[in-house]
Amino acid sequence: MAKAKIGDTVKVHYTGKLNNGEIFDTSINKEPLKFKIGEKTLLADFENTVLEMEVGENKTIKIIAEKAYGAKRPELIAQIEKSQFPAHITPQVGLQLQIKPTNDQTLVVTITAITDTMITIDANHPLAGQDLTFEIQLIEIA
Repeated sequence: MAKAKIGDTVKVHYTGKLNNGEIFDTSINKEPLKFKIGEKTLLADFENTVLEMEVGENKTIKIIAEKAYGAKRPELIAQIEKSQFPAHITPQVGLQLQIKPTNDQTLVVTITAITDTMITIDANHPLAGQDLTFEIQLIEIA
């Protein structure tokens, strides 16, 4: 049976879990994830796991935070005064916003805390600082 190799376009079903077992993403009951091995569009360890898999094969991998989305960086967390927050947006914990700090680059931030006077925003990836476990099944090699 053929094994997946660099340059192959593949389809996989996957389930991603945190250390506490919480599922943060899955393709189950959806379209499988389609990608070309070697284009580096996914986490390297995820892509490398699919290498040498055969259609129908299942694998489970754990990716430590440093190899996934990195450690949580405190310098990417900021507090702003509520009075400085745009009036047309109702702040809610979990709300993601796009901002343009000082240059033309767009930054996605998540509101992580709200007090009477302050709003905490976090520009870290939502999965930063988390070890991730993926259950992967190779569905198709195109």
